[in-house]
Amino acid sequence: MRITLPWIAVIGLLGSAGPVRADYDLVVKKNCLACHYVDKRKYGPSFQQVAAKYADQKDAADMLAKKIMTGGAGVWGEDMMPPQSQVSASEARTIATYVLSLK
Repeated sequence: MRITLPWIAVIGLLGSAGPVRADYDLVVKKNCLACHYVDKRKYGPSFQQVAAKYADQKDAADMLAKKIMTGGAGVWGEDMMPPQSQVSASEARTIATYVLSLK
């Protein structure tokens, strides 16, 4: 008899520890989900859209970390991202790396 787990259970088992879960928890803690969803557009682009846009850019994590901290506009049309002063430089780098992993 073959036992299958629902996909969400598999994600829960695999993501229950380690950097991916901790990185997602940081995204939640720093309120990134107020404007972004992982897989679809909210007020800003989805994390997957961001990851796809910068997939081949070598300095993407540094660039996104800076944008998280200082804000920006014009890349996604009229959308504007305000500076996230509650996010430290190391947290911004962690969040950027997480977002880029979602391609």
